Amino acid sequence: IRHTQKMSFSLKSASITPGVTMMKSKSPLKRGRVSSASKKSFVVKASGDTMVSIDELTETTRKAIKTYGYDEKATECILDILMYAQLRGNNQGIIKVTTNGIARDPEATPIKITEPVPLSAAIDGGNNHGMIVLDKAAEIAIEKCKQHGVGVVGTNHTFTSTGALGYYAKKIGEQGMVGIVLAQSPEFVAPAGAKQAIFGTNPIGCSIPRKGGEPMTLDMATSAYAFFGLLEAKTSGKPLPPNVAQDKDGNMTTDANAALDGGAIMTFDCGYKSSNLSLCIELLAGPLVGAAYNDKKAAKNWGNLVFAIDPKILGNDDFLEQSAFVMERVKNAERKEGVSSINLPGERGDALAAENKKKGTIGVEPNLWKGLQEYAAKYDPKAEVFPIEWA
Repeated sequence: IRHTQKMSFSLKSASITPGVTMMKSKSPLKRGRVSSASKKSFVVKASGDTMVSIDELTETTRKAIKTYGYDEKATECILDILMYAQLRGNNQGIIKVTTNGIARDPEATPIKITEPVPLSAAIDGGNNHGMIVLDKAAEIAIEKCKQHGVGVVGTNHTFTSTGALGYYAKKIGEQGMVGIVLAQSPEFVAPAGAKQAIFGTNPIGCSIPRKGGEPMTLDMATSAYAFFGLLEAKTSGKPLPPNVAQDKDGNMTTDANAALDGGAIMTFDCGYKSSNLSLCIELLAGPLVGAAYNDKKAAKNWGNLVFAIDPKILGNDDFLEQSAFVMERVKNAERKEGVSSINLPGERGDALAAENKKKGTIGVEPNLWKGLQEYAAKYDPKAEVFPIEWA
């Protein structure tokens, strides 16, 4: 096995094919989106972001996605996942469009689903888009959980980002099930004590249902920063936060270009606890599901692992009441001086999404908005479309 090369990426490095387009979609709004009364709104706010109508952002993103050649169904799936993240201030959103994070492989093969045992499934993505494959994996896990009490689905052979894992985990949690989603990706992150990037950002999504409320949904990378966060910083020219990345010599840097040019992202505590957690996800969402475990970017074979669990299989019929109690106990814990509130995982993002939907507008970094508009301007409804095929 060869040693993995150091991380080196540019804004175009994820691209493998020129963009092509398809017919305009009029599909109804889904989980990640919202209808706004205003049609266009471009106002620069004090932070420097451009305030854009959510309707306009959604339609512009839809057209930009179609420049890659996706059919209507695939476009709506990708759009819903991107807007879910964008509305929550998550950097797994529209930045993926302008940095070719949703690249389509012209040599993709039909997606294959096998079922080794009744409660599990394995999906060979055939180098189709990761979001489409993982969304299907979550749906299969839910159906198997309904039938058997547990659903386990692994995916391999995708090479594009699956986006915000909270989207998929929450879809499971909304069914009254415990949802756990793990994702592996190319060598972006250095293990504790190393200069060399070995791990992906290796996020985890976990959604836990409760009585009388939305499921609590955790969505976090085991890295100190998301890879697409580096690309956002590069796009905007803004510095990175301290202690999230190192240069090729292993020195801490706030320069996204230095991190991307042979450097690496750190794990979230820059120490062995986060590094060991990332290693566990690397193994579970990598070799266990048949994904690449060396030179992952070149292999174009990244993995995901999905669990859906019916709480009742362990014999506790009161789990939903008990989980709600524990969550409220955390929120109502005696606070330190200066702390106004204690948030559960996902609450800040959900509150921001609700606020953005109520306003009907959202702030977008100016260079990102300009880049998205440039992609959308390439939209040609007469261009060839490439439907996703299933074996």
